Amino acid sequence: MRKKYFIKWTAPAREDLNEIIDYISKTNLLYAVKVLDKIEADVKNLHKSPKSYRLVPELEKYGYLAYREMIVDYWRILYKIEDELVYIMLVIDGRRNLEDILLKKILFREEAI
Repeated sequence: MRKKYFIKWTAPAREDLNEIIDYISKTNLLYAVKVLDKIEADVKNLHKSPKSYRLVPELEKYGYLAYREMIVDYWRILYKIEDELVYIMLVIDGRRNLEDILLKKILFREEAI
C-alpha cells in the first residue's frame, strides 16, 4: 500500500505565492489566475509521490538534503517531508538566484534577533 501524504502550506510560502499572483495580476489578471490554479493543482498532486522530485541543488551541495523542489512553469516550489506531512516552504521565480534569496532571508532573520 502506498503511503499517503498530506500537504501543508507554511505562512511564508503562501505569502510568496500571493506576492507572485499580485505582481502578475497588475498586468494580466487572466494569466495570474491560470498561474495560481496551475501551482495549486500541481502542489495538491504532491501527496502521491513527493519523494520523486529532485533535491534542491543549491542546498544539496551544502549538505542540506531535507528539501526537494517541484518546478511549475517558471516557479520553483521548495518543500520538505516530515513523516506523512509535506510542508511547502518557499515559492520563487525560477529565474531568480535561489542562493541570494536564501542568504537575504537568513541575514534578515539574524538582524531581527
